[in-house]
Amino acid sequence: MKLLIKNIKELIQVEKSPKLKVAGREMANLETIKDAYLYIDKGKIAEFGTMADIGQSSVVSQQSSIKKIDAKGKMVFPCWCDSHTHLVYPQSREIEYIDKIKGLSYEEIARRGGGILNSAKKMHETSEDELVESALKRLEEITIYGTGAVEIKSGYGLNFENELKMLRVIRRLKEISPLTIKATFLGAHAIPAEYKKNQSEYVDLIINEMIPMIASDELADYIDVFCDRGFFTVEDTDRILMAGMKYGLRPKIHANELDYSGGIQVGVKYNALSVDHLEFTRDEEIKVLLDSETMPTVLPGAAFFLGMVYAPVRKMIDSGLPVALGSDFNPGSAPSGNMQFILSIGSIAYKMLPEEGINATTINGAYAMGISEELGSIAVGKKANVFITKEIPTYEYMPYAFGSNKVETVILNGKIIKQ
Repeated sequence: MKLLIKNIKELIQVEKSPKLKVAGREMANLETIKDAYLYIDKGKIAEFGTMADIGQSSVVSQQSSIKKIDAKGKMVFPCWCDSHTHLVYPQSREIEYIDKIKGLSYEEIARRGGGILNSAKKMHETSEDELVESALKRLEEITIYGTGAVEIKSGYGLNFENELKMLRVIRRLKEISPLTIKATFLGAHAIPAEYKKNQSEYVDLIINEMIPMIASDELADYIDVFCDRGFFTVEDTDRILMAGMKYGLRPKIHANELDYSGGIQVGVKYNALSVDHLEFTRDEEIKVLLDSETMPTVLPGAAFFLGMVYAPVRKMIDSGLPVALGSDFNPGSAPSGNMQFILSIGSIAYKMLPEEGINATTINGAYAMGISEELGSIAVGKKANVFITKEIPTYEYMPYAFGSNKVETVILNGKIIKQ
């Protein structure tokens, strides 16, 4: 389909020379075009510019075959790229939320069989069809808020059969959903109760049975480990990542959410695409990240929901690092995939400028998924995943007005999904 969006009040995140990511001071730069047009053809961004220049564009000669949208007073953004979610899950966990209100910590809830282990128990009882049906509803929900690409992890199976079941569900979602989806194997999400006294045996199971089968069936794009206090050690993580890389699975690591765990260092050692959470990050970790190609990814929803210390994002950016923001959409610690809200928390809690937050939720989020060559900005040749806002005064209004949905129309792969 050929689609022309015209009279755009402001076209956001445009790139004439596309970049894979932005870091440090560059994160405060956001290229835009006022009074713009955007031309989409064959699911790709074909052309853009000012309305004053549209007369000289190739669009003019094809007027009769083009669907047109008048975006007067509205803005166009690249869709959000949410690089960290657990949105395939069997059931919500609001009862644990009540326990948290009463004063129990995340770790205390986990130790008594709640948390991830609770979701794992329900996962074993839930069919693939049921999981697909519930996950599709969540994908539709996040699309309404402007997300066009999402990473989804396994990790609520915690045994051979159910980890594969989760990854098969994600593969079905890739086939059904218009969103761009990446799958991550997170068998090392928690230690199953039956392996509490022999953690290394479960690590052996992941390495010797799960990884070979997952790689053979091409069920995952990436591999992940929850490397933190009370979960998997640096030594466990080292073994798992080494095994994953032998099968072509690049790492994405849960790191330093609960303590200075060494997760950032081991992630960088194995050239992780991203290290995520990062509440406990000091100069030592920042230096390691500066010398790497790994994207530091912060998950504001989890820190907000759990009342945790916030990652030192301001220091990270000022030190020259790139930062991505993800939702961590999951039933236990971040039960929302609304990336508009994540953008707002970025400004409110982490003191990110609107431009920094937009870069963190678009191009840097795409990098953390390995897809910034095709998504994350408005550039010729990239996949046409964009959204049109309602009438808003400035792009700064996007993080400012945190309580409302500012998205009016969503276009994925050049097709109108929601209008």
